[in-house]
Amino acid sequence: MAGGVVVNTGGGKDYPGKLTMFVLFACIVAATGGLIFGYDIGISGGVTSMNPFLMKFFPSVYRKEQEAERNQSNQYCKFDSQLLTMFTSSLYLAALVASFFAATVTRVAGRKWSMFGGGVTFLFGAALNGAAKNVVMLILGRVLLGIGVGFANQSVPVYLSEMAPARLRGMLNIGFQLMITIGILCANLINYGTAKIKGGWGWRVSLALAAVPAAIIAVGALFLPDTPNSLIDRGHTGAAKRMLKRVRGTEDVEEEYNDLVAASEESKLVAHPWRNILQPRYRPQLVMAIAIPMFQQLTGINVIMFYAPVLFKTLGFADDASLMSAVITGLVNVFATFVSIVTVDRLGRRKLFLQGGTQMLACQIVVGSLIGAKFGFSGVAEIPKAYAAIVVLFICAYVAGFAWSWGPLGWLVPSEIFPLEIRSAGQSINVSVNMLCTFIIAQAFLPMLCRFKFILFFFFGAWVVVMTIFVALFLPETKNVPIEEMVLVWKSHWYWGRFIRDEDVHVGADLEMHGANGNGKLGGAQ
Repeated sequence: MAGGVVVNTGGGKDYPGKLTMFVLFACIVAATGGLIFGYDIGISGGVTSMNPFLMKFFPSVYRKEQEAERNQSNQYCKFDSQLLTMFTSSLYLAALVASFFAATVTRVAGRKWSMFGGGVTFLFGAALNGAAKNVVMLILGRVLLGIGVGFANQSVPVYLSEMAPARLRGMLNIGFQLMITIGILCANLINYGTAKIKGGWGWRVSLALAAVPAAIIAVGALFLPDTPNSLIDRGHTGAAKRMLKRVRGTEDVEEEYNDLVAASEESKLVAHPWRNILQPRYRPQLVMAIAIPMFQQLTGINVIMFYAPVLFKTLGFADDASLMSAVITGLVNVFATFVSIVTVDRLGRRKLFLQGGTQMLACQIVVGSLIGAKFGFSGVAEIPKAYAAIVVLFICAYVAGFAWSWGPLGWLVPSEIFPLEIRSAGQSINVSVNMLCTFIIAQAFLPMLCRFKFILFFFFGAWVVVMTIFVALFLPETKNVPIEEMVLVWKSHWYWGRFIRDEDVHVGADLEMHGANGNGKLGGAQ
């Protein structure tokens, strides 16, 4: 019964309570789960542009790169190697599989132990990568890192949603994305430093230092409190009530506590959430759970972040300069994410999606045109420094557009649209589609760069057009809409309304009277 109960992830009535230091600290520690994901995205692109690393594990790529520089041959194809892309993308396949197991661990053992397990597994992966002697050790380490990422990405957004007060759900959820961007930036800075180490072992330091963010989330998880929701689900009702009082900073928690208990009991009545989610009345949520994470990857952002140093090297930057350019894009990513934190609960989700999409499209057209004008289809050119700086400038503008739109909202919006009875299935679909698309794009990017040349930027630009039109037509505004009232937003939407019958709307008369904004209107539902 979509929306028939008060759902327990931060939406709903304006319960008494405030943002306590206890909750703020817990949310900051939990959000550090994003560091391991971000550090890995940043580090893998950096080490694959380091010559000593290529010489040891991917000598054919190194030879092709040297040949390209000697003979002024095709710059687009010098990094094209299936083994090299398997190094990068094996992590995402492991994360995809792990996310299904993580859903069970998160539900049965609690959110904190899922985070702890993710941190410890990532720690072992970092050790294996830092000590790697051959490609098998390297890829096995990546698989362990992937399992860690799968567990963290499953449990952290759920934890943040459950701990956050309703009115700050958007802001605190984006803390996860902020930590991802900080992880990317730290990785870029470390690569810049380790690339200067004489003796050619700097890549070992870069890979092994992944143990630092892993230790932060693993140790931090041990000190995190369980969420009241998780405690109730596992039958610890007394502990849940005490925790709720501490989390909200008030003794007046009876109403919220009763709603959490009712929500938990209702969810236990649903035996087959995977079957339920296929029902017509859940069509909008199912479409969003697949489309949003898929579109997030088809913006082309991970292409820029994975391979920023490789991309800049292809543009003719020297090793140092290419890593420095990646540091610059990393900084832009962090600061632009703050824009989203400040504006997401004021401007709303749709405005950020539409503005960010327009900005990314313009930048992709410019970058593709600039690279095409110099390299053409031959992939042979000398690029003047001023020209390369303009390319970097537009790449930064593209990263900024992503960092305040599809970056954070790609995780936030799916986390707030699922009704209670299909939430576990919906979140698993969201994470697994995200990882599958990341894997496919990471695996395909270097061969596509070799074959599509500069047209690749227009390829991703075309997808940005598609996703921006999709948001404009099919995504209603969800800011400030309590989760149990979300069904009214879908019901009043010009397209999704046809899938939801009147008898599927089980919302109290008082909610129907006031609407999602408390003023008789459903904000942004059209």
